Amino acid sequence: MTTSTSTGTGTRASRPRADALRNRERIVTAAREMFVELGADVPFDEVARRAGVGNATLYRHFPDRATLVHEVVLSVLSRTTERALEAATDEADAFEALRRFTHAAADERIGALCPLLSGAFDRDHPELLAERGRLEDAVQTLFARAQEAGRMRTDVAVGDLLVGLSQLTRPLPGSACPNFDRFVHRHLQLFLDGLEAPARSELPGTAATLEDLRREP
Repeated sequence: MTTSTSTGTGTRASRPRADALRNRERIVTAAREMFVELGADVPFDEVARRAGVGNATLYRHFPDRATLVHEVVLSVLSRTTERALEAATDEADAFEALRRFTHAAADERIGALCPLLSGAFDRDHPELLAERGRLEDAVQTLFARAQEAGRMRTDVAVGDLLVGLSQLTRPLPGSACPNFDRFVHRHLQLFLDGLEAPARSELPGTAATLEDLRREP
């Protein structure tokens, strides 16, 4: 009887942890969607409503906006890194792997990170730095493979891809996200065509590197 009670208690004790994890994931997903649609200042009660949880549950996981933004940025970086690793594994053609990743990164809303990163939260948090490093390494690998295979022009660097991806996946001021979304993959495809070798024109300026992107303006 004692063992049965212990087992039952253990089972009951595990459920809140599983429920809490699911709630946390739903909150982060809802916040990511709403930050893209409405900006990072969206009211917490709207995020809770979208996630299907109560305000108390949201605040229990994320006591302030900076904590929630941190988790959303971490989630987007992590999910985008996984898309890069999947593309590298699944695609034999090096440029097709890069193309697949670029479109997948757009679906992960990677462009929404820029306005989030301008907010008041710790951009140098070790978790974020580590995840950003994983993403940069994964994308750099895709980029290098495409160039080594002769499938990408040689006068570009990985920073060019990340800048283009960021700019082309952010809605224009005053445009509604649902209307903007239908153009994203079309314009990304045009951009990717410009990266393919042989180059069809001479680019002005110099290639954008990861170091360029890290420099303060």
